[in-house]
Amino acid sequence: MDTRLQLLTHWIRQFPGFELCKAEPVSGDASFRRYFRVWQQAGAHGHRPFIVMDAPPEHEDCVPFVAIARHWHRQGVAVPDVVQADLDQGFLLLEDFGDSLMLGQLNDDSADRLYRNALEELTRIAGQTSPADYPLPPYDTTLLEREMALFPDWLLEQQLGMSLENSERALLDTTFAMLRESALAQPEVTVHRDYHSRNLLVRPGEARPGVIDFQDAVTGPVTYDVVSLLKDCYIQWPEGRICGWLEAFRQSSLEAGLHRADPETFRQWFELMGMQRHLKAAGIFARLSIRDGKHGYLKDIPRTVHYLVVASSRQPALRHFHEWLSDRIMPLIEATIGPAPRQPRERSLP
Repeated sequence: MDTRLQLLTHWIRQFPGFELCKAEPVSGDASFRRYFRVWQQAGAHGHRPFIVMDAPPEHEDCVPFVAIARHWHRQGVAVPDVVQADLDQGFLLLEDFGDSLMLGQLNDDSADRLYRNALEELTRIAGQTSPADYPLPPYDTTLLEREMALFPDWLLEQQLGMSLENSERALLDTTFAMLRESALAQPEVTVHRDYHSRNLLVRPGEARPGVIDFQDAVTGPVTYDVVSLLKDCYIQWPEGRICGWLEAFRQSSLEAGLHRADPETFRQWFELMGMQRHLKAAGIFARLSIRDGKHGYLKDIPRTVHYLVVASSRQPALRHFHEWLSDRIMPLIEATIGPAPRQPRERSLP
């Protein structure tokens, strides 16, 4: 018996128009949260859809989500309106943005339009202040290091069964220090922290994407979200297209006063920030499989680590790390999880 679903149904039926509604499962995600669609009777206008989030309080804290959602919504960011909230039970009634993830809409013809819209929305998010009732945490040394540690702890040791030698740990320490210092040197903006094609929704009649899964937002490096989007763990694009999109974001964020970096500096920030994120993501994908039984994320590990291989090849200071990844880690991943993706074909930008 799904006790929480019963509680959720009882909670939602107290609101006008929802007295007879049934909660239809929509999706879960990488956390303990679940989502359901409910329909409100809207008189002569028929039924209106809404989303109900089920976030068990013992596992999920809804306070950041509600504070950020309400603040960003007031400031014009395309996040769902929070219609009702019960923080004690962990239930939220939200505006429904539909089910059309950006990931499923991307192809050679649609990519430029969809990424342009997503980058414009990202510039808007980056320029936000913290909510008055919830100061955003800093993306500080402790958080950066904790995230990178997921790579050896969960992917290398637990998923791949490696016993790291002292020299390998020293190599990781040196690499992590370089990535950490680069991240901390960047101008700080508001960071969504998971801004990619599975957290953006293409809405009918709307150019701007609907933005979800923002509850972990922080104040941090200006390139973090753009690398999440353009070096997406779930889809890979040719280098030429990434460069064009990145320069468009650099210019828009420069005009918004978020930084003063030239193209070369911004690209270097982007490359090193991407390495920090992909170390974190590869470790999380392994943890989701081992700890949570969500094995579907394993298939994204080869692509994610391949990003690390390519980015490290462009950094002379990381030559030894690149060689270690290429010669020792990628063969293990390919043998136990699957092959690295082929480089996508280039296509000229219009």
